[in-house]
Amino acid sequence: MKHLKYNRLWTLMIFLLMIFSERSIAQNNNQGKPVVKKVSIKDMIDSQHFVFEAQSVNPMRGGFRMLTSAYDVTISRDTMVSDLPYFGRAYVAAYNPTKSELDFTTTGLSYSVNPYKKTGWYVIVKPKSKNGIQQYAFTIFEDGTASLNVTSTSRDPISFNGYIVTAQKNKRK
Repeated sequence: MKHLKYNRLWTLMIFLLMIFSERSIAQNNNQGKPVVKKVSIKDMIDSQHFVFEAQSVNPMRGGFRMLTSAYDVTISRDTMVSDLPYFGRAYVAAYNPTKSELDFTTTGLSYSVNPYKKTGWYVIVKPKSKNGIQQYAFTIFEDGTASLNVTSTSRDPISFNGYIVTAQKNKRK
């Protein structure tokens, strides 16, 4: 009888643990990503004023990685502030090897927007004064999730996944 009683107790404990851990995971997912409405995403894209916050990186050579530090790209009309890491092969030596080539501020941008499927936008930003960087290609969805592909003339391409927030909600800096 004791053996049966302990089995029931263990079964109940495992069941309760599964319920509470599932609820905890669901709450963390909802709290981790800011909710931005469809209209405000479109407004940010049209006004050329938004922040891409990177959560993960996928270099061309090497594996997918979650980012543990704060990295972002801020777009505001004629200025782009990029604070992203780089993992991959460089074909030209960096001027400052302690600083990522994707960590810069530039003015003068080429900015274009095209619809992406039915639920998003494809935004191409080309910095005019940053040698070596060809373009930042954002794929942005209605729910605020986004991906970024960076192409360069002197390095392997690299992509990032994250989300879009307004500059006011960007509390990382």
